[in-house]
Amino acid sequence: MLLFAIGRTTRCSASPGSRASVTRASAKRARWHFNVELLGLFAAIALLLSAVGVYGVTSYGVKQRTREIGIRMALGASAGDVLRMVVRETLIVGAIGAGLGVVGALALTCAMVTMLYGVSPTDIGAVAGASVVLSGVAFAAAYIPARRAASIQPITALRME
Repeated sequence: MLLFAIGRTTRCSASPGSRASVTRASAKRARWHFNVELLGLFAAIALLLSAVGVYGVTSYGVKQRTREIGIRMALGASAGDVLRMVVRETLIVGAIGAGLGVVGALALTCAMVTMLYGVSPTDIGAVAGASVVLSGVAFAAAYIPARRAASIQPITALRME
């Protein structure tokens, strides 16, 4: 009799409103939320890595121009003029990169529309936020080495390799 009761209980399917059905649905929802949170974590890591990359490449490019900055200052340019020139040129390149990134992001959201949770495929806030962060990093990456290069004496900058 006991084996018959156990067999009948295990063969019984859960009705839509039963506790077993709710448990299965909540487990499925929890797994989906975990995947979404994991994807968000990976997106944050990607933003951090791209910020580090932008900073590294930009600051290296400005550091390579230390000799040019020294020549400009030896010919009479003020430190502020040199600083503005370097930052302006860097921000122009950064704006072009941000523009291309926005166009690419909007083009690729069509392919990722099923993975988006809580945002629309053309969420301007998310795209603008990433663009602002990377533009700020590009500004800092240009400003810090340019300020350092503009603060040294022109003869010292000319001797550097």
